Parts: sequence; C-alpha cells; structure tokens
Amino acid sequence: MEVFVKTIRDIPKEDLYIAPGHRLCAGCGPAIAIKLIAKAFRGPTVVVMNTGCVEVSTTIYPYTSWKIPWVHVAFENAAAVASGIVEAFKTIKRKYGKGVVPDVIALAGDGGTFDIGIQALSGALERGHDFVYICYDNEAYMNTGIQRSGATPRGASTTTSPAGRVIPGKLERKKDLIGIAVAHNIPYAATATISLPVDLINKVRKALEVEGPAVLHILCPCPLGWRFDPSLTVRVARLAVETGYFPIYEVEHGRYKINIPIVKPKPLEEFIKIQGRFAHLLRPENREILEKLKRDVEEQWKTLRALAKLEIE
Repeated sequence: MEVFVKTIRDIPKEDLYIAPGHRLCAGCGPAIAIKLIAKAFRGPTVVVMNTGCVEVSTTIYPYTSWKIPWVHVAFENAAAVASGIVEAFKTIKRKYGKGVVPDVIALAGDGGTFDIGIQALSGALERGHDFVYICYDNEAYMNTGIQRSGATPRGASTTTSPAGRVIPGKLERKKDLIGIAVAHNIPYAATATISLPVDLINKVRKALEVEGPAVLHILCPCPLGWRFDPSLTVRVARLAVETGYFPIYEVEHGRYKINIPIVKPKPLEEFIKIQGRFAHLLRPENREILEKLKRDVEEQWKTLRALAKLEIE
C-alpha cells in the first residue's frame, strides 16, 4: 500500500467529517485522535461508537459533531453492531446489484474495548468481518469517574485503585490488546499515538484498505484522569514512546514490524513524573511497584523484539 501522507504538511487541512464545537476537555487526547483518524477517511463511512467520553461529548442531544452516518450503541457491542452494518450493506449489494459498501469503523474507549466490549470484539474478529476497530486508550473509565480498566497500567492511581496505605495504585499489569487481536489471525493490527500524527493517519488508511478486520490501539493521554496540565498532552504521548512505555508497531498477516525502534529509551521517570496518577511511585516506600512497572516495559520490549526479529536485524 502506498503511504497516504509522508509529512505533516501532507495532512489534509479540511475537517470534512467532524465539525467544531464538541464538548471534550481542553487538551483531550481522544479529541486529537478522532480528528486525526478522520483525516484518513476515504469515502462513504459509517462510524459506530459505544458509550464513552467521545460519544457523550460529541453528540449532546440535539447536537452532533459528526458530519457522517454515526451510530450510538451500548457499551458492550460496538464491534457486533459494526459487523452487522457491514454485512447488511453487502447483502443489499448482492441482492439488488447496486449500492456501495461503506467503510465501517467502530470507535471505542479502553473500557469498552479491553473489558466490556472484548467479547463482541473477539467474535467479530473470529468471523472475519471487513471493518476497522479503533480503541482510543486513555487507560481508565474517564467518562464515569476515572475507574481503573484492563488498560490501566500497574501502579496508576484511580478512583477504584487509589494509592494510599492499603495499595500503591493498581496492582495488575495492563492487558496486551494487540496480542489478543493478533491471536485471531486478522490481517492487520497496529499501535499508534497522537504524538505521531503521520504514523497514525497512515495506519488508519492501511487498516481501511485491508480485506477483513483490522484493529488499531491508539494511546490518548487524558489530562483529567492522568492529572497533568492540558498543555502537555502531546508531550506526555511523546514521552510514552520515547521511554518505551508504549511501543509503536504493526502486525500484517502475523508478521511484526517495529515502526519506532527505541534503542536508548529515556528513563521511565521522565514519563511518570509529570502525571499525578503516578506521583506516589516516586516515593521510597513505593519503589517496588515502580520497579515492577519498569519490568513490565522491559518484558514487553523483549517479547516484541523477539516477534519482530526479521525486521530489526
């Protein structure tokens, strides 16, 4: 597939699919993500979105920021509804010999993907429907009060994993969403983040053009839940990559490719020290949980390098 955009200057300036005036927070990572995602749309498109920050803030009745067909569904079934829409359009075209099958995109947060929506997503991937599933990951249930999710990293303080005398934040490791998706033998899966807009846009376009299901996992920092100044959103996302916390890679037909090799990562402390959710990890009594988080990052990279050995030799 040809690269859709080569530099930031090539990114389309017009916002053809999303209107201004949404009510997402200042500095909202998912707000930046959906704007970039829409730059890669290529024609007739239907967006399916379950309950989440983006849904409630872009479609406050009777208003909407979406200029294209858009469907709100229950928290758990974005992938199921998206797959049904794809097959309905295919059936109409087959039976009546006319019409087009639009690009169908399911857009969901980490709560609606890693946890509540994982069953519907797994079923849709196993059946092989031709749609794109995009998770905008702000690493907690931000819409309902900053509760921990399966995407919340070890050590992060949330309202349901509060750092204090009992626990030093969340005790469990973050799920490997792309690993779960790849296990379904889908043609394309990838990670991306808002600090790398060219990479993100090209991966959305690639996902749209493959035949069969594709999954994108996009890291989207949340100033409110992560507790940093809204002006730092892109910087936080960039540090997530530069410290190795969030690897940027893609998997095409089972073959791994690391897009941003991090040979000499910055200290993980550079990423966590500007976030209030990790402030307690810098205290001596919580050194052990910080070391576990570092090991999580190291083990993730060790596994990823092994899987992508043909691409990095």
